[in-house]
Parts: sequence; C-alpha cells; structure tokens
Amino acid sequence: MSPISRRHVLAGSAAWLASTPSRAQALTLTVASFPSFDDAVKTAVPLYRQVAPNVTLKLSSLAYPDHHAAMVTALSTGAGLPDVVGIEHAYLGRLIDSGGLEDLSKPPYDGLALKGRIVPFAFAQATRRDGALSAIPADLGPGSLFYRQDILAKAGVSEAQLTKSWESYIEAGRQIKARTGALLVPNANTLLRIVTRADVPPGEGIYFNKDDKPLLNTPRFEKAFVLAREVRQSKLDGKFTRFTNEWAEGFKRGTYATEMAGAWLGGHLATYLAPNTKGLWRASQLPAGAFASWGGSFYGIPARLPAERKRAAWDFVRYMTTNREMQLAAFKSLDAYPALIEAAKDPFAEQPIEFLGGQKARLLWREAAARISPLEVNRLDPIAEEVIDKELDLVLEAGKDIPRALADAQRQVERRVRR
Repeated sequence: MSPISRRHVLAGSAAWLASTPSRAQALTLTVASFPSFDDAVKTAVPLYRQVAPNVTLKLSSLAYPDHHAAMVTALSTGAGLPDVVGIEHAYLGRLIDSGGLEDLSKPPYDGLALKGRIVPFAFAQATRRDGALSAIPADLGPGSLFYRQDILAKAGVSEAQLTKSWESYIEAGRQIKARTGALLVPNANTLLRIVTRADVPPGEGIYFNKDDKPLLNTPRFEKAFVLAREVRQSKLDGKFTRFTNEWAEGFKRGTYATEMAGAWLGGHLATYLAPNTKGLWRASQLPAGAFASWGGSFYGIPARLPAERKRAAWDFVRYMTTNREMQLAAFKSLDAYPALIEAAKDPFAEQPIEFLGGQKARLLWREAAARISPLEVNRLDPIAEEVIDKELDLVLEAGKDIPRALADAQRQVERRVRR
C-alpha cells in the first residue's frame, strides 16, 4: 500500500479509536483465512496496530479447501480454534449451520445495526433462518462477463450480441470461432455456475429450497445443462479447468474471447493472469439480463472462545467490514469489491480502469451488486455442487442424457439430506 493510502486509512480510523474499547492487556489475535482473502489481513496488520496498539494480528492461512475443512473440524470439536474465521461463500451454509459460530445479532454485539450499511444480498446470506447472524460480509463477487474487445472486433461481433440472450451469446461464439479461431469460453461448465445463480426465486438457494429439498432436477438446472452441452458440442470451449496453469495460459495467448466470473477476475487478469493483455479486455453485465454473485468472503467468530477474546475478535471484524477506509484499501490494492455500501459509492468506483481500456467497469459491478437477489445457503451446498458438477461432466464427456443426469443428481443429494 502506498504511503498516501496508508495515511488515509489511519486518518479514517480516528473516529474508530473513539468508538472501539481500549484493550489494556496485550493480546495476540489469530485470524484463519485462505488465499487471496488473506491478502486483506496482510494489508491490515500494520494499520490495525495503529487502531488497537495492544493487539497483535497473527495470520494463519491454508489453501482454500484445506482451510475450510480445518474450520469445519475446529468449530465442531472446539480444538485449534482461531479468534476470527475467514469464510468463502461456498462454505458459508455448512459453517453457519454447524452452530459453531457466535450469533452476532445478540448482545454484546451490534451486528444487526450494520444491516443497512452492507449490500443486502450478502448480509442476508450470513443470516440463519432462525435470525442468528453468523458472519459479516467483507467482499463480494458481482458476476460479470469479461471479453476481448480486439477479438470481437476482428470477428465483427458486438457486446450487444454477446449479452442479448444466452442463445445469442453462443451464436456469437460460433461467429468468433469461425472468423478468428478463438474459443468462446475456457470451459462450458462456466454456464452452469452463472445460469443456476440467476433468477433464483425468493427464499430459495442455488441447490436447496427453504425446506432443505434439493432443486437439482428443475428447469433452472436443465437450462444450464442444455446451454453447456451446446457450447461443448459446438466446440466453443477448451475444457480448461479454472485456476490451472492451462487456464491461465489461455488468457495470455488470447485462446478464448470471453470468461464469466466475479468482478475479482479483472484484478487477477491485470496483476498475474495476463498483464500483457492490458487494454484489450472489457467488462459487461452477464448475458440475458442475469445478475448473479460469484463468490464473496465473510468473517465469523467461534462460539467457544472466551468472552474477552470474542470482544477483541468483534472489534477486528467490525474494522475489516465497516471501516470505510479499510474497505477502500482492500478495494484499491486487492480489487476486493466491498460489501460496505459507502465504500462502493466512493468516487474511486467512478475512476477508469486502465487495464480495461479506460472503462469505468466498477459502476457496472455496483449496479450488479444492487440487483443481485439474496440466496439461501445450506450446509450441503458443497456436496450438491460436487454432485451436479460430476453429472454435468458425464453429459459433456460421455453423452449422458440430461434428464437422467439431473434425476441421478437429485437422488444422490436427497440421500445425503436424509442422513
């Protein structure tokens, strides 16, 4: 972080100093997190020392799946508990339904008082059906379509063709492939991620309804499977697995014309995936008027901690999620789209993004964040995701019949629910 932004953060913490209880006794606070959410903690280490001089932050970071597996065990057994738990959206349901996280809606916390300051869909996701508030959102992943402007121009394809409908998106992919040789998307399974997250009825989640009934054998998943199969059969994807070296290399080489992900992909492209493509990428809203979240991170506090450690942990969680300058620091240096509404409304969001050819893409993401509907989370979401992914692979790779694949997925998850 630059000295200027550091000064801004410290200046913005002046009011915080007055509202945060002083901890006379020296305390080491352990924060368990995962890449790249842990970068926000690294950014905060020297800054939080100025706000809470008696508190030393200790970051414990593991790979994404290892971290969440460790937290599931720690919260259920009480052994090896950190003071603050970083949580990715995919595991939110499993961790908040475990009962191992503190209810931040009750005294001495003021969690519900934060509701109007946090993007609504994210705040709702951290709230259990019984009203317990188990975590506070820190950043979001508003879904966005990223596309190579130069490849589209060569193919004679417009952004409007890409975004009009899912059918138009695929047809544009055929034109791109025929005229440039570029693929439409790295992997057809990306459509499953986006289509099934859009237009979810109120009170339902991606994979389950409010009564824990799986929703895999439904028109929403059927549509996603049909579209993904059409992309694969038209040879418009490269079967690249996300976050592999092959996937990353494709961005550098211009192998594909588009990719759909959270707004965070823009920062990843600019910093390490394909900095050599600066100025070639643009962002738009998702096709077919879809608004969906892809990822998002939260902080929770283990319920079995001693009261004094809980209070110190809460001070830190509030700082990371509701301190405007801290949220902006993560937004500016890490491209972590803020859950705090006032940070998202900062003039910084109106600045052009040089990597995206000067486009003011953060305004698109602000609109998307405001229009995403809250989704129920469920402790079995990771299981359902694994099952549906495997069934889609069978459809794409082995030609399995879609109705049979969805019925099999529904049956497998129903068995897990009954256990």
